[in-house]
Amino acid sequence: MLPNVDAVTERQLLGLAGLGLRARTAIVGVERVRDAARRGRLALAIVAPDAARNSLEKLLPILTAKGVQVVMGPAASSLGATAGRDSADAIGILDPELARGIRRIVQGKGRKTA
Repeated sequence: MLPNVDAVTERQLLGLAGLGLRARTAIVGVERVRDAARRGRLALAIVAPDAARNSLEKLLPILTAKGVQVVMGPAASSLGATAGRDSADAIGILDPELARGIRRIVQGKGRKTA
């Protein structure tokens, strides 16, 4: 599991997730993310720390079992806004390159300094 994100990292992460959604290389929702993980198509999962307990209990075990890295990051309302919804408990990244970019941002390697 990758570390939680701060405000600057969150903005960058949501920007990349939004690009992935527009390019159809990212998916939204617990069921879709679980299905992609089961099929071995998921490169990274972004999970809202305030997601419903039931959603987390459904999602986190399969992600762990499949070795999918998880970013516990933006709130469900922020993930949802990125996806054009009121809220979203999870966004799955399908593209390995996009996932690599998000990992770099979360780990602090993608940040620009002023």
